[in-house]
Amino acid sequence: MSSTTVQKNTDGKVQSAGKPDAGTASAASVNGSKAGLSLFDSSLLMPAIVDAFKKLSPRTQLRSPVMFVVYVGSIITSMLYVQALMGQGEASPGFILAISVWLWFTVLFANFAEALAEGRSKAQAASLRALKQTVMAKKLATPKHGTTWLPAAATDLRKGDVVLVEANDVIPIDGEVIEGVATVDESAITGESAPVIRESGGDFSAVTGGTRVLSDWLVVRVTSNPGEAFIDRMIAMVEGAKRQKTPNEVALTILLVALTIIFLVVTVTLLPFSLFSVDAARAAGIASSPISITVLIALLVCLIPTTIGGLLSAIGVAGMSRMMQANVIATSGRAVEAAGDVDVLMLDKTGTITLGNRQASDFFPAPGVSLPQLADSAQLASLADETPEGRSIVIFAKQKYNLREREMSSLHATFVQFTAQTRMSGVDIGERVIRKGAADSVRKYVESLGRPFPAEVAKTVDDISRRGSTPLVVVDDGRIMGTVELKDIVKGGIKERFAELRRMGIKTIMITGDNKLTAAAIAAEAGVDDFLAEATPEDKLKLIRSHQGEGRLVAMTGDGTNDAPALAQADVAVAMASGTQAAKEAGNMVDLDSNPTKLLEIVEIGKQMLMTRGSLTTFSIANDIAKYFAIIPAAFVATYPQLKALDIMHLSSPSSAIMSAVIFNALIIVFLIPLALKGVKYRAIGASLLLRRNLLIYGVGGIFLPFVGIKLIDMVLSLLNLV
Repeated sequence: MSSTTVQKNTDGKVQSAGKPDAGTASAASVNGSKAGLSLFDSSLLMPAIVDAFKKLSPRTQLRSPVMFVVYVGSIITSMLYVQALMGQGEASPGFILAISVWLWFTVLFANFAEALAEGRSKAQAASLRALKQTVMAKKLATPKHGTTWLPAAATDLRKGDVVLVEANDVIPIDGEVIEGVATVDESAITGESAPVIRESGGDFSAVTGGTRVLSDWLVVRVTSNPGEAFIDRMIAMVEGAKRQKTPNEVALTILLVALTIIFLVVTVTLLPFSLFSVDAARAAGIASSPISITVLIALLVCLIPTTIGGLLSAIGVAGMSRMMQANVIATSGRAVEAAGDVDVLMLDKTGTITLGNRQASDFFPAPGVSLPQLADSAQLASLADETPEGRSIVIFAKQKYNLREREMSSLHATFVQFTAQTRMSGVDIGERVIRKGAADSVRKYVESLGRPFPAEVAKTVDDISRRGSTPLVVVDDGRIMGTVELKDIVKGGIKERFAELRRMGIKTIMITGDNKLTAAAIAAEAGVDDFLAEATPEDKLKLIRSHQGEGRLVAMTGDGTNDAPALAQADVAVAMASGTQAAKEAGNMVDLDSNPTKLLEIVEIGKQMLMTRGSLTTFSIANDIAKYFAIIPAAFVATYPQLKALDIMHLSSPSSAIMSAVIFNALIIVFLIPLALKGVKYRAIGASLLLRRNLLIYGVGGIFLPFVGIKLIDMVLSLLNLV
């Protein structure tokens, strides 16, 4: 293939003997963009501050009913301050101004949290926009290589057009290879420097606009119109500001609105009660004054769940952003949320649970043949075999029997490549002929030479097949030397990860086309809960529907057209970027790394988002308790002196108590922004244990922290004589 020597892996990636041309990839890599963004990156802070003020428009504030109440309260207290300056105020202008300023800060801090989360998503989208280029395509009149082509702008191409893409050409738009095979640099999309093979047919035929062909040529049929390409869809997905609220977020919003309405009604009714009590006290000759509107607004803002109300949107946007940082594009926040609720994981065996390449695990010599002799012949037959299986035989012989790799040039050998007709490969060294291959093919070969096929070797072949491995028989100058066992290697650490998922109550199911005996052996070694052997597309679909019928949420990963029906049915469907167009359209997530094990990480991110939302909701509601003890005695002690008993914090004055609670209410949003953006640390523990831990840290902690915070603020205000 041109000047670049490549070797194809099971995921379509290749190892290159030459250095791939990065083309436009390095600067626009999604991986590169996410790696450079710290939590409070300087390039994000200033735009977020500006956006925080832009979001002060009533239309924007209406999207969050809780913060809209704070917004209206800020406007009212600002008007009361102007009235106080004119000598008609209900309280001192300084007190009203301080309350008004901190209410505005509360709104701005909430806006800042949302703007910062959106800014991270916009920065990622900007890096994706850099991939879009003005490319001139070679449009073919006839969909075949070698025919004439005419130049055409990529923006003029339409679905169904056919283009030719040659070495060093940029693929103009998304398409499907219908002829040819070539190496493609997709690092602009995936961040992976190794080139990949794209070829017609199979699961590696999809190509993405903006990537570059490194060698050979491809004839590509366009599969999308301008503006509908993969990069365009990615940009739209990443823009967190355009995301829709998820069902859980809608339900939580309804709860927050209900709490806000309840406290609003309670607060409004306090004014006539206060006026009535003051009139009664004055009639009895007792001096008293009614509660002010400024204090009532402060009370309302502190009692409604402003903390979670101010951070709710940021949590949702940050959840999608964290998914993007894992190089996964989620079509919506709904998909991220669903990932957190998944309780059944369906994983493909090859490339997910196993390494994807069968590797040599043992040698079984024929009668009269020693193990070193078999290892020597097997290694010689595999020296030029560039498949992962062939290389594993060479390495296994070297490691186990200390057989050094021979210099191929010094052997003066002729290497015979594997073909579908012979189903054998090997080497000719002078008159010495060494071959390895499938048992049936080797049997036919030796019998054609008039040599016997030993019964002991036939039995070994059957034993290896029954335990799910692949037997390769080696023959040297017509003599059967023995059998090499190739085995699916389960990935290291995968069993422990499945154990973590089991502790979380998630069931794992391995999907494979292998026979039941092979599937059972690998399932036991990997530690999955169940498996589906000899799986067809219909079988996958039926299994997903069966679990969904039991009320379970199912996640699945896939890359082939035959996976599309199951991906469309699954609640969380992760399609590989290297997969077919049908698979990507059926999924609600796209993994840019094309790493099937990413499904485990996706579930963790989804659960982290749900945990973050739940933890901050618990904290927001819990920290209202301290505000009751701060504001209510301060607000009503003049009318009801008995309420002085509730002042357990012994705050310096009613004005200081109210001010301290309002300041704490605003500042706590700032301190919780990092937690909202980064998320609560994920731990693979059961739901009941997680609930107890949540209540202990964010429930009990949410009760005690405001007592400490409000008291400290009160001490500072008193020390500085600000109230």
